[in-house]
Amino acid sequence: METLGYLIHGFSVALTPTNLLLASLGAIVGTMVGVLPGLGPINAVAMLVPVVFALGLPPESSLILMAAIYIGSEYGGRISAILLNVPGEASAVMTALEGYPLAKQGKAGIALSLSAWTSFVGSAVATIGIVLAAPVLAGWALAFGPVEYVALMVFAFACLTGLLTDQPVKAMLAIALGLAISTIGIDANSGVYRYTFGTPNLVDGVQFATVVIGLFAISELLIMLETMHGGTAVRIKQMGRSLFNRSEMAFTQMATLRGSVIGFFVGILPGAGGTVASALAYTTEKRIVDKIDPEGSQFGRGDMRGLASVEAANNSASNSNFIPMLTLGIPSSGTTAIMLGVLTLYNLTPGPALFRSQPDLVWGLIASLFIGNFILLAINIPLVGVFARMLSVPAWVLVPFIVVVSAIGVYSGKSTTFELVLMVALGIGAYLLRRLGVPMAPLILGLVLGKILEQSLRRALSLSAGEISILWSSPISIVLWTMAAAVFLVPLLMPKVQRWRSGTALGED
Repeated sequence: METLGYLIHGFSVALTPTNLLLASLGAIVGTMVGVLPGLGPINAVAMLVPVVFALGLPPESSLILMAAIYIGSEYGGRISAILLNVPGEASAVMTALEGYPLAKQGKAGIALSLSAWTSFVGSAVATIGIVLAAPVLAGWALAFGPVEYVALMVFAFACLTGLLTDQPVKAMLAIALGLAISTIGIDANSGVYRYTFGTPNLVDGVQFATVVIGLFAISELLIMLETMHGGTAVRIKQMGRSLFNRSEMAFTQMATLRGSVIGFFVGILPGAGGTVASALAYTTEKRIVDKIDPEGSQFGRGDMRGLASVEAANNSASNSNFIPMLTLGIPSSGTTAIMLGVLTLYNLTPGPALFRSQPDLVWGLIASLFIGNFILLAINIPLVGVFARMLSVPAWVLVPFIVVVSAIGVYSGKSTTFELVLMVALGIGAYLLRRLGVPMAPLILGLVLGKILEQSLRRALSLSAGEISILWSSPISIVLWTMAAAVFLVPLLMPKVQRWRSGTALGED
């Protein structure tokens, strides 16, 4: 009852005209940020820090605005991923796997509206979880040290390798390429330049926007141009219905719930976030569907269950990211790290005491997550038809538009022409890899998680003076290593087992 009273008080804070206006503004800006590849919520939130202080906003209003942009970007990232196969956010990479094939089948409106609904459900589940169990789950997150993080990263890679593709060797190659790209730049521990080839432009590493736009946008444009005849692309059919129906909702409801739960627990872990959550949710759902409905599985070719699980997971994770931030003062992502910095500028110390000393801030922020998700649903569903009409734009207009938006997104990061050249080079390389059947999603996951894996591995080995056995020294790490081995080896061994069984059956006959 005490928690309910605090939550009601939080709604009284979040529903004030100023905070409601800020939440609405943040939802709109966040959606736009998510659509544009390369910008990202962390850049938008960082640019807002001086603005909120110049306006003299109280801390709860500042956080409500930033939180709305954060969760709004997760909604927006799916739009370009579904329509153009260009993920606006790292967490939307998995969305493109099922969303873009649905768009090519003429189901862009269904995919957009369904993803908006599942995003809403995932966010709602996570926000309810924050209200009910934030302190307990924050303590659980503390059990994850460097050893457990190494095992978790390996488990994420194994899921993609074993379940995402029928060609695990190519998936492992893609992961290795992503890990290699993540090592470019200055070594954080020794300060040594790694793989910069004497080029000062690579000292800070390769920015995510350059890689994701090159791998997806540029390579997709090359493939699109390859399949054009008479100035019209033949890859995408005309849009059909704009909204999903009840049967499609029922068809995806269990996938949505599973993705929401996975995203909620993964989002609590510092550094994991929506990218890991969406990958684990997708591979988990594929494994379940392959068991219960192998004939109806369309994974990789436009399965709504895969789309639903991914969108529910990454939006659930973006909301549960606030648990360690509020209860322990530990950021779970770059965006929440900036929000923590804003709290310190207000002379506020995040942690358990914050719930007692600043109930307006904590519970107002939590209540604003509920309100923000309703606003985002109200914004996104009516605009499905507008978004989907991007597919009817002639190719001679759409292709230059994508090139211009991609170039702006890349150039805005470091403001150098080198990044544009690198984007094109990566795009050509990705085009060749895609022609050879190498998937791009594992490469992006390797890039995003590479630094976390490297830092965790180094910390773990430093704790054991180089003794590698520390990597499986805790119960959690043992479970994760076992699960990683299972999801990687079982798909490889299943064909052999099936052939052996069929051979035995023939011998018996």
